[in-house]
Amino acid sequence: MIASPALPVLAQFRVEVSGVGLTQLPIALVPFKGEEASPQKISAIVQADLERSGQFRGVDASGQTLDETSRPDLSLWRQRTADSLVAGSVTRQADGRYDVRFRLWDVVRGTDLGGQSYTVPQADLRLAAHRIADYVYEKLTGEKGVFSTRVAYVTRAGGRHTLWVADADGENAQAALASPEPIISPVWSPNGGQLAYVSFEARKPIVYVHTVASGQRRLLANFRGSNSAPAWAPDGNSLAVTLSRDGGSQLYSIPAGGGEPRRLTQSASIDTEPVFAADGSGIYFVSDRGGAPQIYRMPAGGGSPTRVTFTGSYNISPAISPDGRWLAYISRVGGAFKLHVMELASGTVTALTDTSADENPSFAPNSKLILYATQLQGREALMTTTLDGKIKARLAGRAGDIREPDWGPFQKQ
Repeated sequence: MIASPALPVLAQFRVEVSGVGLTQLPIALVPFKGEEASPQKISAIVQADLERSGQFRGVDASGQTLDETSRPDLSLWRQRTADSLVAGSVTRQADGRYDVRFRLWDVVRGTDLGGQSYTVPQADLRLAAHRIADYVYEKLTGEKGVFSTRVAYVTRAGGRHTLWVADADGENAQAALASPEPIISPVWSPNGGQLAYVSFEARKPIVYVHTVASGQRRLLANFRGSNSAPAWAPDGNSLAVTLSRDGGSQLYSIPAGGGEPRRLTQSASIDTEPVFAADGSGIYFVSDRGGAPQIYRMPAGGGSPTRVTFTGSYNISPAISPDGRWLAYISRVGGAFKLHVMELASGTVTALTDTSADENPSFAPNSKLILYATQLQGREALMTTTLDGKIKARLAGRAGDIREPDWGPFQKQ
């Protein structure tokens, strides 16, 4: 078992937009002064982030030279139909670090919306760009941006399985773990410092908890039979897991530090894929107790379950949005596996994709996007979609069979 160094990811970012009647904010991102000599094109990364959110569309900023100290002619940008404008600079310092500065203007109101500066090593230039995108997103939408968060996913290439941690756009992937045996079900801890996952390195499924920064890990569940489908409680103190130690697959709670599990379900059916409600009060899970897989909810401490999904005969892989409003899941429709989202208050279900091999939905920490794995043109891909399915983006990903994505929480700045 070795952690292998990650090679730089060279992937072309692509945003595909579909749908009509979208209210996207037109924004102009002027190429940052000095970025032609920078290893990362800051303005292009910021623009790609904002477009991927579904809330923005880029406005042509060619032929203009501005930086954060400029007093832009806002009437010119109004003629270009931009509602807002970002300009900045990237300067390499004597110690090799980079000084990144930017400013945001509201073109319509003619106001300066402020800016920030970051002094970062070359390796953190992308992170600086993602933080700029977060600033712009929050100033213009009132919602917190998710561009400086991280995602985890698993690839299989040849006989090698690798768990990756990457930026929210899929770039800058770093290998957390490599194994000749499968790695499945990675899930971020609420503080973003750890990943729980299932490894088959002992030729049976065992649950580990892995500290991302140090690479150290500890065994969480290695009981007789299968140990699978870990899910963190929102307080980070315990996990729900699926164990078959007492016969069929049932749900248990286990302390995050390890210890004796407590059984949560008592059924003759297969109960699996637990996920906590956003407030920690309940657990959603998949059970075939009604004859086919459907999603149920029960109190977090166990108790009588209530069926949640009624549309379709086969529903799996529940994910709950951090704001508690939405349930994403995979529904089998005529032999195809498609991503759906349900508004929990109303029970309204929306199909989001026209692909047929969707799996593993996971919400952005601001609840505005869903990350999932699918197949496009016969190749595995990581995608994000807006909650109305109108805007999708394909993320950069390592070569190979890409599976099991999970979107991490907001990072402490």
